[in-house]
Amino acid sequence: MNTLDEFVSVIRDELGLPVTVDDASRGFDELPGWDSVHLVWLLSVLERRTGRSVSLPDVLEARDLAGIYSVVSAA
Repeated sequence: MNTLDEFVSVIRDELGLPVTVDDASRGFDELPGWDSVHLVWLLSVLERRTGRSVSLPDVLEARDLAGIYSVVSAA
């Protein structure tokens, strides 16, 4: 995933959540349909798509999707 746009597209396509790039900086409690199961599912999708492990502790510290994207793009 090279851009936040691509990252958000993965979330829409793989998790089926109606999110946009504008939603990336919203808190998880503000995202339509988001729950903790989506976080685990997203982590699995990201590892499969990138071929790398993603740090669960770092992802858990993220306050929003943009934070998760930062963790994934820095790895």
